[in-house]
Amino acid sequence: MGSIQKFKTFEEADKALFCFTPDKSYYDRISQLWDFFDWICPRKYIRGVFRYRCIKDANRQAEEWLQDYINPNVA
Repeated sequence: MGSIQKFKTFEEADKALFCFTPDKSYYDRISQLWDFFDWICPRKYIRGVFRYRCIKDANRQAEEWLQDYINPNVA
């Protein structure tokens, strides 16, 4: 964790949101952040190759998968 910073203007605060000179510790923190996200919300991939008659059917299936991912307990 970093220290608390104070800013006099919004522009200073906005500039502090970005790291213009990343080093190894920066990339380590980003890696830990993504590991944390994977831990709290693991990604689920449906295995296989799917064929559809038209793009409309493929989009419908993708929407169903998205709804199942967002609301896994609703059936």
